[in-house]
Amino acid sequence: MTQLQSAQNGTITEAMRRVAEDEHVTPEQVREAVASGRTVIPLNPAHANAKPVGVGRLFRTKVNANLGRSTTRSGKGDELEKLGIALKAGADFVMDLSVGEDLRSIRQGMLDASPVPLGTVPVYETVSRKENDVPVMNPDLLLRVIREQAEQGVDFMTLHAGLLRAHVDPAMKRIMGIVSRGGAIMAEWMKANNSENPLYARWDEVMDILVKHDVTVSLGDGLRPGCLADASDAAQFGELDVLGELVRRCRARGVQVMVEGPGHIPFDQIRMNMERQQKVCDGAPFYVLGPVVTDIAPGYDHITSCIGATAAATYGASLLCYVTPAEHLGLPDGEEVHQGMIAYRIAAHAGDVARGLPGARAIDDAMSRARLAFDWEAQFKCALDPDRARARWLKTRMCQGDHTDDHCSMCGKEFCAVRTSKRIRGEKA
Repeated sequence: MTQLQSAQNGTITEAMRRVAEDEHVTPEQVREAVASGRTVIPLNPAHANAKPVGVGRLFRTKVNANLGRSTTRSGKGDELEKLGIALKAGADFVMDLSVGEDLRSIRQGMLDASPVPLGTVPVYETVSRKENDVPVMNPDLLLRVIREQAEQGVDFMTLHAGLLRAHVDPAMKRIMGIVSRGGAIMAEWMKANNSENPLYARWDEVMDILVKHDVTVSLGDGLRPGCLADASDAAQFGELDVLGELVRRCRARGVQVMVEGPGHIPFDQIRMNMERQQKVCDGAPFYVLGPVVTDIAPGYDHITSCIGATAAATYGASLLCYVTPAEHLGLPDGEEVHQGMIAYRIAAHAGDVARGLPGARAIDDAMSRARLAFDWEAQFKCALDPDRARARWLKTRMCQGDHTDDHCSMCGKEFCAVRTSKRIRGEKA
């Protein structure tokens, strides 16, 4: 049985027990959350040595790292190196978005190397197998690719099943049109064939595959806005309504399901978007890209998006898809993967603190006590990026030639406010 079917039957699985231990809740709380559909545990039994990770508002906010080569950049070895960087930086999930040749081999390498759940977008491989200048999507081949990837061990799949023919023309009136790769592929196929989205039309067949291998479906937002001007429009919300329908169908079939969310959203619209999704999709875990809150900061979109991601995590998102400094500019290198991961771990943690998740602020309080005591090693232990914190601290000591540890390096010993506070309290500075 799938995790959802087990939970609905009253069974607490070993995966649920492990998630409960990691999240400091009871196994019964996890079972109830999975049974309701408001938590998922993407865990394909064929993914050897994969760690079960829970996604839902009962738990801390998780972070996904998108990896994968393009047709012109990167390769199998490069992506495995980036995978290691993402995991070291704290990635809870990874996705292989590779296109081009030899995708099964690349994916197998990532499955073997990844102890965390791995996701894919099967339509990318479907199109990559076609030898045409203009990409062509074959519905029968798409279902075969979904089956092959499920058999290989993929834990969750982005499937753009909610973008219907009726949504395409309204989306074309936008400034940016459709910016989702998968969404654009499906829209072009529907227009060229004058037919409905084959994933939607054949959803029962898709669910037969997913339920057999306990693959979690991540309902793709093929009409996510690609700029602020296109946010919260009829096309976006029309697709969302269909995703709500598909959530209900998945739950009835025993398929675990989460829902993907918008990309570029003005900050003041984020809360409304999160709450609308939670209502339409009956609390299904929300997986969001950003949102990016301004369009004018290429090279810094890990910052513009983690601002939005913090609000998203506060108001409804359970899984954040990182954005790197390379967004809108190119394929990220290893250092950019690291920067994107750290930015999003900051956003996820800040969101958990803001929503009052039990225990979320404990590490912040431990950091404060370490700062008061000038206990630098304890500070590095609390830091999200301890290597960078230590390196920056050592750089100051080397420049100043000052190797004492009992004051703030920015203020200097004479003006250190923490030392002054200690004297006011009558404590030894």
